[in-house]
Amino acid sequence: MYEIFADMHIHIGRSENGKPIKITAARSLNFANIAKECALRKGINLAGIIDCASPYVIEDIENFLKTGEAYELEKGGIIYQNKVCIILGSEIETSEVNDDGKTGSAHNLCYFPHLSDIKGFSHEMSYHIKNITLSSQRCDLSAYDLIDIVEKYNGILVPAHCFTPHKSFYGNCTSSLKRIFKEKYDKIFAIELGLSADTYLADKISELETKTFLTNSDAHSLPKIAREYNKMQVEDINYEEFIKVLKREDGRKILSNYGLDPKLGKYHRTYCEICNKQIQGVAPVTKCDTCDSRNITMGVFDRIEIIKDKSESKSPSFRPEYIYQIPLSFIPGLGQKSIEKLLNHFGTEMTILHKLSNDDIEAFIGEKIAKNIEKAKNGNFEIQEGGGGVYGHLTAS
Repeated sequence: MYEIFADMHIHIGRSENGKPIKITAARSLNFANIAKECALRKGINLAGIIDCASPYVIEDIENFLKTGEAYELEKGGIIYQNKVCIILGSEIETSEVNDDGKTGSAHNLCYFPHLSDIKGFSHEMSYHIKNITLSSQRCDLSAYDLIDIVEKYNGILVPAHCFTPHKSFYGNCTSSLKRIFKEKYDKIFAIELGLSADTYLADKISELETKTFLTNSDAHSLPKIAREYNKMQVEDINYEEFIKVLKREDGRKILSNYGLDPKLGKYHRTYCEICNKQIQGVAPVTKCDTCDSRNITMGVFDRIEIIKDKSESKSPSFRPEYIYQIPLSFIPGLGQKSIEKLLNHFGTEMTILHKLSNDDIEAFIGEKIAKNIEKAKNGNFEIQEGGGGVYGHLTAS
């Protein structure tokens, strides 16, 4: 057994020939660039690219395999330079009926072992999605029905960013995943927490006590890869090992969840859309304290206070430590040029954050920046909470 780092939610912005995939993502995010960024700069060993059902991306993958830089594994996944394994995924938006009988929508991460599997999934989903070439498109299915199609093509379904106010199950569809998946609930082995939640918030909901928690970046640009990630214990890097991690089988497991402090997430607290301000107060905040309006974007922290069924957070014995990790790009005083210098000298972001001492960094980049990196590692920054689509930020304590 050995330890790896994994980020299982990375978007593609454009295909190799410039066709749009994820409209809001950077053009530089294509299949080949993601593989190289994970292997050579981020130090990510297992990467989930979740726009691989687009026919444009499938074509890019086929061309990438022809170069000889990467090849498919018998046990699933595509290996690049023997450094990173790419898991082929698709983010699908399902149509749900929420607790009030109204229409809701949620994002689902669907992972598949082989290119042939995701090609079959793409073809079938083209009958349920108006434009299969684009990422995260709304389909005419519920997640209850989608999971059957995913399994038909040897895949697995993981609810995405479960608590965000837009496009998530707990955020705008339901107070209970069991209500959505019914007798298929045991087929959900893991959920993705999202940037505005952590283990301690999610473990206030008893139905999640059997589920593995994933912390992923939901990257819309190359620098955002691995802003949240997982440390996993595996025997190899491939699809089968990833599934064993989710199921916690044969000693495979998540050793640590690394994520932003939820206060840094852009939907942590409730936000008034009329006053354009974050609403202060004891959670749950359900209306504006200034204009009394209920035209709000509900914060993840506030939403969990509403739907929780435990008075305090209590994690199951298998739950790994959640470690608040500040990515280099969030650290005050550390601009892109300084980040580039550090990466060019030390290799990968995982090396800088996990293996180097403060003295190593200070000797290369100087005392001021080294101190800020050290403060970020030790949690010695105060946080201005995020909300309403605006990230929180660090301030010196």
